[in-house]
Amino acid sequence: MKFTESSAHLALLALFEGGNEFWSSQYREFGAEELIARIQSGNYSEHKKGGLNLSATLEKLETNEIMGELNSIGGFLLTRSDLDWPKPLDDLKAPPIALICRGSRSALSGLDRSLSIVGTRNPTGYGQRIAGDFAAGAVDRGWSIVSGGAIGIDTAAHQGALAAEGQTIAILGCGINSIYPSSNDRLFGEIMESGLLISEVLPNVHAIPARFLIRNRLIAAISRATVVVEAAFRSGSLRTAREGAEIFRPVFAVPGPINSPTSDGCHRLIGERSAEIVTSIADLMELVAPLVD
Repeated sequence: MKFTESSAHLALLALFEGGNEFWSSQYREFGAEELIARIQSGNYSEHKKGGLNLSATLEKLETNEIMGELNSIGGFLLTRSDLDWPKPLDDLKAPPIALICRGSRSALSGLDRSLSIVGTRNPTGYGQRIAGDFAAGAVDRGWSIVSGGAIGIDTAAHQGALAAEGQTIAILGCGINSIYPSSNDRLFGEIMESGLLISEVLPNVHAIPARFLIRNRLIAAISRATVVVEAAFRSGSLRTAREGAEIFRPVFAVPGPINSPTSDGCHRLIGERSAEIVTSIADLMELVAPLVD
């Protein structure tokens, strides 16, 4: 079977989960078409347990159907050969092989002035209000907002950006045609009007917990800085913050009441000096302004 550049990228997304340093490095070394040819030739047949099955899996893939479905829902494939590829993602140890997007492609141009806002799925009213206010305040100052589309702080951040008539991007842990959580279906529709849904899995791939942790590195890398608003002591949002710090992205945390479990993670980041404390949108804008000067 002969693969084009586009079908080769889709095949690689089908074969490998994101965040795999080995396959990401192989892709960067050989490119999509050559890597597929190497897999077809059995070059990786002895690579771990699944190596023997790679070429057989390739033979069963119907990449034309996948591309047809992608086109039918108004989605598009984004690769490094595209001029609007988000180059900050290449700072990761395991950059995505490609991205599947749905919405307004022009939103990619706003990533040069974007902030990620993340936090717990079980926020207090205080956390929801702060996330929404920070997002709206940033949008009013010409920034776009990135988050993960989850319930809780993510939702509040997206809603705050939309309320201020700004652009927001949701980076998903599932396919763009397999929306999770379903309760945010209307929100995702609103996001797509001026912003984007982005995923590194194929359109109909369902959410599993591991994929949310894997996608957190994309949230951390794609924007200029990350703001954590309410996070428990072992929250996945701390993973996002640390992923950002590893590639020298500024990380900020909003303090909360000292007896609030939902702020323990923020206080931990601040106490460990892994994040700079921010207490207002004015503070945050003063700190991020030099990032785009």
